[in-house]
Amino acid sequence: MLTISNLALSFNGQNLFQDVNLLFRAGNCYGVIGANGAGKSTFLKILSGQLEPSKGEVALDPKVRMSVLGQDHYAYEEFTVLETILQGNPRLYEVLKQKDALYEKPDFSEEDGNLAAELEAEFAELDGWNAETDAGKLLQGLGLDNMLLYSPMSALSEKEKVKILLVRALFGHPDLILLDEPTNGLDVKSISWLEDFLLEFEGTVIVVSHDRHFLNNVCTHIVDIDFGKIKMYVGNYDFWYESSQMMQRLMNDQKKKAEDKIKELQSFIQRFSANKSKSRQATSRKKLLDKLTVEEMPASSRKYPYVSFTMDREPGKEILAVEGISKTVDGVKVLNNVSFRVSKEDKIAFVGQNEVANTTLFKILMGELEPDEGSYKWGISTTQSYFPADNTPYFKGCEDSILKWLEQYSTDTHESYLRGFLGKMLFSGDDVYKPVQVLSGGEKVRCMLSRMMLFGSNVLVLDQPTNHLDLESITAVNNGLIAFKGVLLFASHDHQFIQTIANRIIVLTEDGCIDRLTTYDEFLENNNL
Repeated sequence: MLTISNLALSFNGQNLFQDVNLLFRAGNCYGVIGANGAGKSTFLKILSGQLEPSKGEVALDPKVRMSVLGQDHYAYEEFTVLETILQGNPRLYEVLKQKDALYEKPDFSEEDGNLAAELEAEFAELDGWNAETDAGKLLQGLGLDNMLLYSPMSALSEKEKVKILLVRALFGHPDLILLDEPTNGLDVKSISWLEDFLLEFEGTVIVVSHDRHFLNNVCTHIVDIDFGKIKMYVGNYDFWYESSQMMQRLMNDQKKKAEDKIKELQSFIQRFSANKSKSRQATSRKKLLDKLTVEEMPASSRKYPYVSFTMDREPGKEILAVEGISKTVDGVKVLNNVSFRVSKEDKIAFVGQNEVANTTLFKILMGELEPDEGSYKWGISTTQSYFPADNTPYFKGCEDSILKWLEQYSTDTHESYLRGFLGKMLFSGDDVYKPVQVLSGGEKVRCMLSRMMLFGSNVLVLDQPTNHLDLESITAVNNGLIAFKGVLLFASHDHQFIQTIANRIIVLTEDGCIDRLTTYDEFLENNNL
């Protein structure tokens, strides 16, 4: 369906990737992964024709209709929602506008009548008479009222616009769909609906995402941008990750015989092939995996930060008591009579769409805000570290280097100690002298995590800790929090992150909170979020 031949892209004389040869087939979903800056979104722009490669060819069957998820949420302000969605199928929209223009002519001629007849036939062939109904169904699937079809795009909220652009990309039975971070801004139900849609989709899907749970559910292949090349592997993200880690051990382990490692890899492939999946594509994936050889397994040059939180002391039995906390923010009551108690075994995920409520509660618990009503009390043996959703105050106006910035939070201020610490977080060499003002969002998050790791606290409060991070850093934080022996209170939208860490789920509601001692998957099965 889509063939990539000898593709290369260079910026300022530097090769982003080269010698790329790939074939994308119908019925498969390809997840594009790579470190931040590797060129994932750039690769999608080349495939969609928005960007010309330095070398090579992108060949698309002329009969194939490609649809692309737009990133500009304000590009369609002058249109209604329905018009915006219909433009997802350009030819259908063009035929519709031509028809309307003909019928509005005051001097409708015989020639116009013949053209109108041709347009009506093509309109029917393009399933135009069902277009409005189909658009409404897609809206409802993403949790929107289909009456929204007649609203102007300019009247919609940011979250509604995100969903409309996604509907636009899915509309009209395209053959090939390109999606760049499609789950951003979506609630749990919408993501689940999108997964089901893509699993039933018979065409080709190429998707960039940092959502590991989403990639695991929908992908039949992983397209990895690494070593300045782009390679394709069979399987979902977890298979790619685990097999790449095993390959790294094989490549680095000089003490054991290669044959022993190869047997381990072959056994791993067989185990993965036997795994059950809700995907209707699981059968074809298994056939491909059965043919996989060790030589086709992935290797990666990417580095994972070392995230490890240790406690200076064990907490006692009394951790935290929250009693009847209420708070109004900008005239809206975001917390109403919230009460719960925390025990020393708890790793609590605060989920749901009310991010303001979660952030407000965390700020109150960390002493940054006062509640309007109610109270809270930390246990005398607890020490807390806080990761805020907005880290701007920690860096604003600061002219320090990373090294100097971190020094203020450390009891050991020796440069060798701080350098070693920062090296684990992938700040090596002269990187430690970079001014914090020029750091990317992901680099600032790694700084904030480094700061927390210095404190030795037995209670961690984290508000959206995976924002701005690449998959490698998300995985490292995920593993670090799984291993943490203390108490966790955290808010996140990352399904796999929550499922693998939390043993208790709290949703802040208009009347207090829903509090369940359960895993995230079990919570979703038994509660209507």
